[in-house]
Amino acid sequence: MRKSVCHFLGSAAVLAVILLLPACATAAVEDTETVTPPAEWNEYIKNLQKEMRDKGISQKTLDKAYKGKNYYHKAPAVVKQDKRQAEFVMTTCDYVNRLVNSQRVAEGRKKYKEVKGKYSEIEQKYNVPFNYIVSFWGVETNFGQNKGKHNLIDSLTNLSYKNRRSQFFKSELYNVLKIMDKTNLSEDKMLGSWAGAMGHFQFMPSTYNNYAVDYDGDNVPDIWNSFPDAVASAENYLTELGWKRDEPWGMRVQLPWDFDFKNVGRKTTKKVSEWKELGVKTYAGNNLPYDNDLKGSVILPDGRKGPAYLVFGNFKRVMIWNRSDNYAIAVVTLADYIADADKKWTPLTAQQQYTVNSDEVLLIQKFCNRLSKDKIKEDGRLGPQTRDCVKFLQKKARLPEDGYPDYRLLNKLNNYDGKNGFSVPVPSKKTRK
Repeated sequence: MRKSVCHFLGSAAVLAVILLLPACATAAVEDTETVTPPAEWNEYIKNLQKEMRDKGISQKTLDKAYKGKNYYHKAPAVVKQDKRQAEFVMTTCDYVNRLVNSQRVAEGRKKYKEVKGKYSEIEQKYNVPFNYIVSFWGVETNFGQNKGKHNLIDSLTNLSYKNRRSQFFKSELYNVLKIMDKTNLSEDKMLGSWAGAMGHFQFMPSTYNNYAVDYDGDNVPDIWNSFPDAVASAENYLTELGWKRDEPWGMRVQLPWDFDFKNVGRKTTKKVSEWKELGVKTYAGNNLPYDNDLKGSVILPDGRKGPAYLVFGNFKRVMIWNRSDNYAIAVVTLADYIADADKKWTPLTAQQQYTVNSDEVLLIQKFCNRLSKDKIKEDGRLGPQTRDCVKFLQKKARLPEDGYPDYRLLNKLNNYDGKNGFSVPVPSKKTRK
């Protein structure tokens, strides 16, 4: 049985996973062999440019982006990377310990002092506490050190071609070209992550076009090289998402032994007073320190054996930035350490947990679509919709409905009987001889 042991990042097992799963801003190596593109690719590029031109992109920008270039790769590294995003394959402990370690906490505290002293007027204008901004900065680009070296036109052109999220990436490609149109930035300066994220805070191109701010007054929102622009843009984005300055994100909590897992999930919200009545306490075993009328949700990213969290509105706003429980937990955890200089860093720990692979998640998704009227995408990723379907299958299989697929659910699926469902078939009555 595969298990994930959530201990210090330096363990060989976790380190091996990290080596296989580079951070989003790290450049992947494309094939360098010169390859003549097939006719189908050339036709795609021709039609793509026409589509972009019809949407309003100027011929001048299209020439900058595509003239004399084809961007064809036999095996695009960005497409491979798209199939193995870390937040969907690592447990919460492994993921958080990868991003929140003693070195990053120390550096975060140092950067926090610098930023808060130098750009306090930006924080006052947008009202998002800087410990969160610095945390996003650390998680996204290691405080600006890894902003990405991928040519965005190359990456997004390949990701929009016959890929599982082709339409999404084609839309982001349009937004990159739109940026080039508006700012007159040359194509060689349009660099970012393998997925198209850009600058200090790894804005997607669409996010840039909707929320980027020119704070230094040079008429170009420069999230790559102007730190005031980058910070103001991040603050503006979170403000527009509805960030509430005086609202906590939540905390890790302790659940009672008889907790009903039907109450788990971001779709279920209750007042703090109601969670208290259900026996939810702080992780240290104390009463919840929040206003009784504040509404929040209990989430179990790794199921009942993993860490439990009570989360409020600001946590859900972090998840709009990146729709992963693990990512959001990493951001808010680092933000807490940054804000409290006396808090000693300790790695996140939990019970040993079974870790599912993408093939097993795909099996679960196929069963969901087979047995539920609510259809989901079969992509092998343990996202929010798949977790809801896991709860659906767990209910049918009479297992704890914690939303995490463990070996017991997989065993039930592998032994599913078309006639009897998850029930054990009754053996035929034997006649005595």
